[in-house]
Amino acid sequence: MNRKQQLFEGVITNNPVLVQQIGLCATMAISTTLFNGLGMGLSVLIILTCCNVVVAAIRKIIPEQVRLAIFVVVIAGFVTIVDLLLQAFIPALSDALGVFIPLIVVNCIIIGRAEAFSSKNSVKDSLFDGIFQGLGYTAVLIAMCLIRELLGSGTIGGGLLNGASSFITLDGTGAGIRIFPQEYAAGILVLPFGGFLTLGFLYALMQHLLSKGAKKKDAKEKEVQE
Repeated sequence: MNRKQQLFEGVITNNPVLVQQIGLCATMAISTTLFNGLGMGLSVLIILTCCNVVVAAIRKIIPEQVRLAIFVVVIAGFVTIVDLLLQAFIPALSDALGVFIPLIVVNCIIIGRAEAFSSKNSVKDSLFDGIFQGLGYTAVLIAMCLIRELLGSGTIGGGLLNGASSFITLDGTGAGIRIFPQEYAAGILVLPFGGFLTLGFLYALMQHLLSKGAKKKDAKEKEVQE
């Protein structure tokens, strides 16, 4: 399988959030600071990749009748591992993400890739699928965090970067880099409603770019035929 095509699909043409429209709840809920978004994105990437590999490895011995139950057990195992590691080494991130880490067990991105891809493909292909789909999810989270934090608070890197010094912190206390005074910020964007607005904007932008790309492709094909 072509790796470049897999990467392009995972990040752009088959992006889990902006194209498949799955995993939206956590995406809108925690995308208020870069600290939260990056932490959630990397957690999902690691869990998705590990689950893809395991499901692909055991796909031929899983009874058809219980395959979804097996997928959930596998996912729950890796979610528990990641959750405990966060509690032990990055407790601030664990507290910030709260219930959304355990809820990865029922995240449609993980189950969806296990059902649609890993259960039908090799371990190697499933490994890269998990990485690329995870990167696509993480990219959307980071984009939403940057937009919501910048326009809603006037800062960038909240929780992760410590002021103008740009020192990286993992305790969630970083004030971020101040871009403009907070009184000029649109505070609504850091509220739950802001998640809907930002996601809607990114979704519309993605659909516009995909439509534009499809039209260019069709035009080139017509030129070749003529």
